[in-house]
Amino acid sequence: MIRFILVVLIVLLYLIVGIPILLIEWLIGKINPRARDISSLRMVQGIFKFILWVTGAKIDYIGHENVPKDQAVLYVGNHSSYFDILLTYSQCPDLTGYVAKAEMLKYPLLRDWMKRLYCLFLDRSDMRAGMQMILTGIDYIKKGISICIFPEGTRSKDGKMLPFKEGSMKMATKTGCPIIPIAISNSAQIWEAHFPKMKPAHVVVEYGAPIYPKELSKEEQKFIGAYTQQKIQEMLDSHQI
Repeated sequence: MIRFILVVLIVLLYLIVGIPILLIEWLIGKINPRARDISSLRMVQGIFKFILWVTGAKIDYIGHENVPKDQAVLYVGNHSSYFDILLTYSQCPDLTGYVAKAEMLKYPLLRDWMKRLYCLFLDRSDMRAGMQMILTGIDYIKKGISICIFPEGTRSKDGKMLPFKEGSMKMATKTGCPIIPIAISNSAQIWEAHFPKMKPAHVVVEYGAPIYPKELSKEEQKFIGAYTQQKIQEMLDSHQI
């Protein structure tokens, strides 16, 4: 329970201290938006890395060299833990927004940081809003901001992937940006498997080779979600935990 309490305190302290920081970042953005964005990115990455250290997790990152450093990408990963966000965001080389549930907008300060970091909010009950979110994601990618999505739509409770939603891949097919498949093994063992306790766990995060939509066959392009999911499953099957 000590690790859990420490993590909660760290998050609360960061959000409180972050109130004036958000104001400072806003002022910086008036002069240099790029400097503001990178500053926000690095600060949150730093706190995420610290939280992961507090959990005692042993994390093996594989294939991070597969992530292009000179263009925006669509990160696509499997999802079984809230810590999947910390594990992956802490490694992003440049600006990256995450697709999150619209329910996150209920939480003040947290939502402000998420907006500051180009997160997209998905209302699964509103199809029109969902389409608008995809269009916003396409616009972000065209501006050089990567997007990360977990296309299962929710966390897997047993570690087995749920079918990927094909619509979530439109941000890649409409922009031609590479898809970076991410296979995450054992992340639920950090917290969810022992809720509310946090325990040290061995986690593997593997970045697969970029998938370029235009280089796929017509059939693969038609079911690019299933194709990407297969690549992730192959990586998961190879992990030694």
